Amino acid sequence: MSILVNENTRVITQGITGHAGQFHTRACRAYANAADRFVAGVNPRKAGQQMDGIPIFATVREAKEQTGGNASVIYVPPAFAAGAILEAVDAELDLVVCITEGIPVLDMLRVRNYMKDRKSHTLLLGPNCPGLLVPGLLKLGIMPASIHRPGRIGVVSRSGTLTYEAVDQITACGLGQSAAVGIGGDPINGLKHIDLLRMFEEDPGTDAVVMIGEIGGSDEVEAARWARDNMTKPVVGFIAGITAPAGRRMGHAGAIIASGVDTAESKIRILEECGIPVARNPAEMGSLLLSVLKKKGMC
Repeated sequence: MSILVNENTRVITQGITGHAGQFHTRACRAYANAADRFVAGVNPRKAGQQMDGIPIFATVREAKEQTGGNASVIYVPPAFAAGAILEAVDAELDLVVCITEGIPVLDMLRVRNYMKDRKSHTLLLGPNCPGLLVPGLLKLGIMPASIHRPGRIGVVSRSGTLTYEAVDQITACGLGQSAAVGIGGDPINGLKHIDLLRMFEEDPGTDAVVMIGEIGGSDEVEAARWARDNMTKPVVGFIAGITAPAGRRMGHAGAIIASGVDTAESKIRILEECGIPVARNPAEMGSLLLSVLKKKGMC
């Protein structure tokens, strides 16, 4: 079992002819012998051509109809990325992973409202995210495959870099990942921490979860309160930005402290009140997880 993707996932790359699209599509195809999972690319100006044998179509809908693609990865420049998401939503894909960083907030507001009004069943991961990787099955996005190994620990994170750090520590502990998912740090995005916790809770291939958050917003708090009332599997956390000054933008568009529950300290306090142990140092995520699992007799 896995979350978000499975053996039937067939991938369309939007922006396949750009440098990032070509580079990462090749890397994804090379992982886990998944070359036949990447079935199409989209570029209206290069329809009818191929990239490494992958046919290129003018639209996502045409690519889906001709190849059976049911998921997409977007490497489209920021000015056009929201339109690429909407095109994938209109084609009724199951999953859309948007890697693009720097999409205007108003563009993403339009995407969110459009998906809500249509009651779209499409799951959106990102934007401004590293994608997801299910070890031994499929890589969608830009995560470094070499640090992953199959296992039973789920990872969900707003930070791409901290996703990799958590994965590397889990691997070093001799465990492994059921799936690693980067949800992105923008203020308006698709899947949230709470959505991934639900999926990991329902996944028989996941025994525990590492949840990584940041300053800004209340998503981690909402997820923690849901986990307190619904999770049967242990969750450990880390919140980045403990030294960030209030009111200052800190890299990610969503990582801005305003007041209340969006500071690192307040989030840490609430997570711990909800029974989620929180590492105070990013280098301690793996050891904290291991100690929790040992106390529960799970390793």
